[in-house]
Amino acid sequence: MSQKDKQNNQHKPTDGKRLNKQFYFKELEKLQEELVKMHEWIKEEGLKVIVVFEGRDAAGKGGVIKRIIQRLNPRVCKVIALGVPTEKERSQWYFQRYVSHLPAAGEIVLFDRSWYNRAGVERVMGFCSEEEYWEFLRSCPRFEEMLIHSGIIMIKYWFSVSDEEQEKRFMERISDRTKNWKLSEMDMGSRSCWIEYSKAKDEMFAYTDTKVSPWWVVEADDKRKARLNCIHHLLSMIPYEEIKYKKIKLPPINKEGYVRPPITDQTFVPEVY
Repeated sequence: MSQKDKQNNQHKPTDGKRLNKQFYFKELEKLQEELVKMHEWIKEEGLKVIVVFEGRDAAGKGGVIKRIIQRLNPRVCKVIALGVPTEKERSQWYFQRYVSHLPAAGEIVLFDRSWYNRAGVERVMGFCSEEEYWEFLRSCPRFEEMLIHSGIIMIKYWFSVSDEEQEKRFMERISDRTKNWKLSEMDMGSRSCWIEYSKAKDEMFAYTDTKVSPWWVVEADDKRKARLNCIHHLLSMIPYEEIKYKKIKLPPINKEGYVRPPITDQTFVPEVY
């Protein structure tokens, strides 16, 4: 962190323990402008970027992903959130279903959960065998090294949330009709298996937090701080320059020779508002 960043951190407005909302949105806007510059540079230079987001349920992964992609071109920056594997996928090499989503030149791929499902939910809920689990821990570092040596930039984030804060967020989802869809049986299972998930995470880090492909932990009890800190760090991990484009001039419309059909021939959406 630069001296300027340290000085700014000393004067951050807060609402109690949380970042002030006005300060948060102002900083988020600045960071999103930098994300646009970064994603234009990635496209121009033909870079290939993977960002993995892992963590407990309700830790805030989806929230930061939403803010990252908000201003970006969806053809350049793609979000991959795979569902339950099919019978065919279960019979394939474990990493195969993820390989098909790896970035081409000039693309960013954000994995909202990833191959690390095997070390988390599959391990805790018994969806994989002991042999499959240990094979994953042995092969995962080698798989990631191959990706990185091929020229892919890979960044892994673990969102850390306390049990008290997770409970609070679950209760918000239960009481808010617009958030009910975020809850699943797996989420409820993660609450009752808190210690088991903690042990699985510790074991996963022991094998996969390597010098070549380290884990970056985001303290996520404060959503606003977590989003800003994660985006700020992501920008620092990919050296980029602002691309200077020519100023766009909007050409005039040439309406010569065009006669518009009668407006009564069209069917319009009712103007309720």
